[in-house]
Amino acid sequence: MDVKKYYGIENDSQMAITVDDQIVEPHGMISDGKAYVQYEVVRDYINSRFYWDANENKLLYTLPTDIVTVEIGSKDYSVSKEKKSEDYVILKTEGNTTYVALDFIQQYTNIDYEVYDSPNRVMITCDWGKKQVATVKSDTQVRYRGGVKSPIVTDVKKKDEVIVLENEQNWKKILTKDGYIGYVKKNALKNEKTKNVTRDFTEPEYTSIKKDYTINMAWHNVTNSTANSGLQQRLADSKGLTTIVPTWFHVKDTEGNLESIASTDYVNYAHQAGLEVWAAIRDFDGGIGSNDESLQLLSYSSRRENLINQLIGAVMQVGIDGINVDFEKISKDCGVHYIQFIRELSVKCRQNGIVLSVDNYVPKGYNQQYNRKEQGVMADYVIIMGYDEHNGSSLEAGSVSSYEFVKEGIEETIKEVPAEKVINGIPFFTRLWSETPKTQEELNQEAGTEAADYPMKVTSEALGMSTARDKISQAGAETTLDETTGNNYATWEADGVTYEIWLEDATSIEPKLQLMKENKLAGTAAWALGQESSDIWDLILKYVN
Repeated sequence: MDVKKYYGIENDSQMAITVDDQIVEPHGMISDGKAYVQYEVVRDYINSRFYWDANENKLLYTLPTDIVTVEIGSKDYSVSKEKKSEDYVILKTEGNTTYVALDFIQQYTNIDYEVYDSPNRVMITCDWGKKQVATVKSDTQVRYRGGVKSPIVTDVKKKDEVIVLENEQNWKKILTKDGYIGYVKKNALKNEKTKNVTRDFTEPEYTSIKKDYTINMAWHNVTNSTANSGLQQRLADSKGLTTIVPTWFHVKDTEGNLESIASTDYVNYAHQAGLEVWAAIRDFDGGIGSNDESLQLLSYSSRRENLINQLIGAVMQVGIDGINVDFEKISKDCGVHYIQFIRELSVKCRQNGIVLSVDNYVPKGYNQQYNRKEQGVMADYVIIMGYDEHNGSSLEAGSVSSYEFVKEGIEETIKEVPAEKVINGIPFFTRLWSETPKTQEELNQEAGTEAADYPMKVTSEALGMSTARDKISQAGAETTLDETTGNNYATWEADGVTYEIWLEDATSIEPKLQLMKENKLAGTAAWALGQESSDIWDLILKYVN
């Protein structure tokens, strides 16, 4: 078989790439005697922590307390403010394609590689640990598929060691020491055994701050400077809080400028009361507020840096203990830039002893771009917003936080993030739903849209716990337990409108706290302070003490 065809190589300037047990594309190249691979291969197969800024043409790598920066066409690079250099060009471009020298990648990644010619190819090993190996009995041929009629890819010599990838009836799929993947007859191998394959490499340690108590946190929805004075009353009405999160910071514009209503008096009062203050920064409700704006902000390294520097400056100035990132406008395209922002922010937080927590939706297929797994490495705490199951834009009425929704949120999150870093968010609010049948005109307008599947026109308003109870009493309605959601439920009709409500109260909150305890999470968080009924604090204390 033509080996160029086997590797999909079209010309001599291309270099085929094998990563562990697979041939990957796009191809690399040999330049000035060095092996280069395209950035996409680095990201997808070798080390996803390398970040390419296509807007500012630079490659970044985030270490625990430093950021490595490489410019195109240079042998020099910087580690934070320190300049370093290599004897080769680290980053090359051809047209719109960016190539990175494998030697440079290897400095920061636990890989080994060998380069071969005829044709140009590189065999990269990333996956260390136990491998099935075997010895070739005598010179034999490696075929493209299992079967004597399949084309011959290469030959292996007597005593060669190969890695066994798969067993078929009479054939074994193998990886040769020079990077060919193919099949040999079962009886061509001997001494098959498990071998532990390792390489000396010290992985950087991304240290975390871990509190020695169960976190009992609440967000304080502060909309202007005057509202900061409400802290005293909020704390007087609560019990056992360890952490308060005022919504102080907003991103003013896509250049990364900060809007702040942070208050030193507030921080001092909270500290005197024995609380830590983790201030929230948001990409909505003031300043920027769309997916496109968040992408414009986060996809430029200089804009992220500007925002982080202003944020850390404000935190240090006021004496804030932690930063809570609540970015909810992250599209699929923005995911790689968002997680790079979290990495870079984590560097500054580590350097300054600031707690970093990150808010997340309940994991679903459509929000995987938030990259919880990497958050779990970089951040001190990963917070699940275990509410808004049904929200202001929902097309049908329902619970804001059913038991199964919360359970799924915790179970899916701890698959990717260590449980001792996870905080589960609970709602101190619910929604009162108003439903009226749609008119024929409304149904006609919605034809062909998702909304057309719902015959009722639905609106809702968010209510605190006590207000929600009052609404039911005023309507003279009764509550019953909705076994499906775990909420106390009520419905009534007035003036042609059907009202529905799934209460958040001790009945629904306790099972959520039990889930926190059973899964050994770091604690609980509540949205938002001032919406709770007073009896809820004793219940929370039962689970956090």
